[in-house]
Amino acid sequence: MKWYSQKGEQDDIVLSTRIRLARNITEYPFPIRLDASGREQVSNLVRGALSGGECGVFGYIDMKTLSQTQAISLAEKHIISPEFTSRIPGSALMLTKDESVSIMLCEEDHIRLQVIMPGLALEQAYDTASKIDDLLDSKLNYAFNEQMGYLTQCPTNLGNAMRASVMLHLPALTRCGQISKLASTVSKLGLTIRGAYGEGSKPLGDIYQLSNQITLGISEDAAISNLKSIVMQLISQERTAAAELVNSVAQEDRIYRALGILQNARLLSSDEFMELISLIRLGISTGILDMERDKINELTFNMQPATISAAHGEAIDSAQRDKIRAQTVREAFSAL
Repeated sequence: MKWYSQKGEQDDIVLSTRIRLARNITEYPFPIRLDASGREQVSNLVRGALSGGECGVFGYIDMKTLSQTQAISLAEKHIISPEFTSRIPGSALMLTKDESVSIMLCEEDHIRLQVIMPGLALEQAYDTASKIDDLLDSKLNYAFNEQMGYLTQCPTNLGNAMRASVMLHLPALTRCGQISKLASTVSKLGLTIRGAYGEGSKPLGDIYQLSNQITLGISEDAAISNLKSIVMQLISQERTAAAELVNSVAQEDRIYRALGILQNARLLSSDEFMELISLIRLGISTGILDMERDKINELTFNMQPATISAAHGEAIDSAQRDKIRAQTVREAFSAL
């Protein structure tokens, strides 16, 4: 079962938790200075270090074997970064069966280890990432400096080189116009709030990514504790705002209209689907609708454009995708 098909703590607001660690190997220049042969050597080193299965079984994907559509589908599921979809020769991906642990090899850094879990699970995700990191550290020579910490290609990752983030569904705070104020507040606390796919992305479906900004001079535990504290405050604020928001016939009507469209539409664009599914999640979270939230999460990931194309033939155009999306959503809602 994929991680996004599972239930999690606080998952009425928190869709997922992600811990990402950036590491580099002393004997090799940063990936930007490596040719295809050098990147392949790094990828094979990491692959060999994990071949014993001490931290689980990983599949190995040479990125050049993927089509552009397949690569973008992985980015839609947050398995890889949007930048990694360029499929640079020599780069590779290691991935567990449930897609909860992925390792991008020769992206911006030699190793980008990511653990992603449903709901709010910062400590658990970090524990898993730390065990894999310790294993790699015992077999590879990490680039590390006593004063600067882990050495990374981008100076903003120096130090613990960890990005901890949570994916939040904030429809009520969005509709109340509070997001700009929140962004300003959390930035003063060393955090940043962005669209679901990081810097420059739009918050489609009222989904935001909250993550730590500071990695230098702060421990992993302190960064996680700070992030969790702010997340719990946002959860409380969103629940309060949502309760007030749905306390009106007009908002309840919007939710049921969204349900009606999703149950009957013959064409659904990606943007319309995300807008409507956000209302469904709001309805579930506030008790207006009685549905399984994890099924909605799974549907949300599977209805993204490239993921549909990868599953139904890459030659299909947007109109065909809209038809497939509508049909799939109708069938899914009839089973909920």
